[in-house]
Amino acid sequence: MVTNFDAADQIGRASTSEAPGLQLSIREFVRRPNLVGSAFPASRHLVETLLRPVDWTKARVVVEYGPGTGPITRAILARMPRDSRLVAIDVSQRFTRHLRRTIDDPRLLAVTACASSATAILGDHGLGPADLIVSGIPFSTISPEQGGRILDISAQILPDNGLFLAYQMRSTIAPMLAERFGHVRKSHVWLNIPPCHLYWAQTPNRNDQSPGRHKTSR
Repeated sequence: MVTNFDAADQIGRASTSEAPGLQLSIREFVRRPNLVGSAFPASRHLVETLLRPVDWTKARVVVEYGPGTGPITRAILARMPRDSRLVAIDVSQRFTRHLRRTIDDPRLLAVTACASSATAILGDHGLGPADLIVSGIPFSTISPEQGGRILDISAQILPDNGLFLAYQMRSTIAPMLAERFGHVRKSHVWLNIPPCHLYWAQTPNRNDQSPGRHKTSR
């Protein structure tokens, strides 16, 4: 799913000021540092770089894991078709409440739950497979079992041409993606606090876990 797009000027629509969001991010990071990837929201440069490869004309159902205060959520909504849906899943009720309060968009469904519940959440709302999954969950601080379960579920709910994106402080997720996707591309973003590893994974492996299918590129 690769294309160019010109919707960057819409980022930030229906958003509140940055200060309250930053304060909430810091508070939630202090409360549960193992579940919140960073005390600081994603930078605009990270958002632009992460989302640039997506073909938004095909993104009818998008799932976001760990949206936090919503910088990527807003960017996704600015790019998505009018008849698409974005399901933002976060374990923090404070974050999902913040999203509902600050983003007025009927395409957004903010759910307080674990990402491992994605299949049930999509089914409960009558939504089909996810064309795109964007993850900010810190796979370096959750258990390997939990991380593996989330990625297994992600591979199941993506179609063959689906795309899984992740931004991470550490590279813990890299071998986990290689086990579950036929092609993984990675990069780095330095203009973010802290700098991040970025991953774009395609061709989900559901039943065939043959190592020979796995590819990683830079």
